[in-house]
Amino acid sequence: MPVRPVSPAALVDHVVGLVLAGDGRQRVLVDGAAPLGAADLADALVEPLRAAGHAVARVHADDFLRPASLRYEHGREDPDAYLEDRLDAGALAREVLAPFAAEGRYLPTLWDAARDRATRAAYATVPERAVLVLDGELLLGRWFDAELTVHLTVRPATLARRLGPERAWQLPAFARYEDEVAPQDVADVVVRTDDPRHPALVER
Repeated sequence: MPVRPVSPAALVDHVVGLVLAGDGRQRVLVDGAAPLGAADLADALVEPLRAAGHAVARVHADDFLRPASLRYEHGREDPDAYLEDRLDAGALAREVLAPFAAEGRYLPTLWDAARDRATRAAYATVPERAVLVLDGELLLGRWFDAELTVHLTVRPATLARRLGPERAWQLPAFARYEDEVAPQDVADVVVRTDDPRHPALVER
């Protein structure tokens, strides 16, 4: 598929423009392996959206992980468990994505993975013209409701280099994700970030 090189600032402008073209409360998912900068891109959307008059709720999928006893039931370096058992997808849909759109409320965090205990966060509320920006890994293909999905991708060799030896065991999880979910086909916006200084939009 052809790609269109853009600057990081132009990428942010492109995504913000797509959000501003929508109506009502909108949910934006930024999906990508952590070293690819999904959180950075999600963060970069916040101020431009606020400047355009939207309240912004910023949420991290890593604050909705399952308890360690469930995440690590098959060991701490099981790639299938990383794909299937790590994220509490039900809670994320039930406590964040659905009530944000329907009622203008959401739970900012659920689980502190470092301490392996509930955060006991209170619900937050937003006005009608609000945007939820959620970043995380392996988010697509989970039937999450969202108005816009963005997927960051790189070549397999680049992903292996970015993950490094400590996270190399996760490579089969990302390979399965590519094979079974085909995120480059289902995302609304696909961005190649082999060179993070020069991202490229995949044109379809």
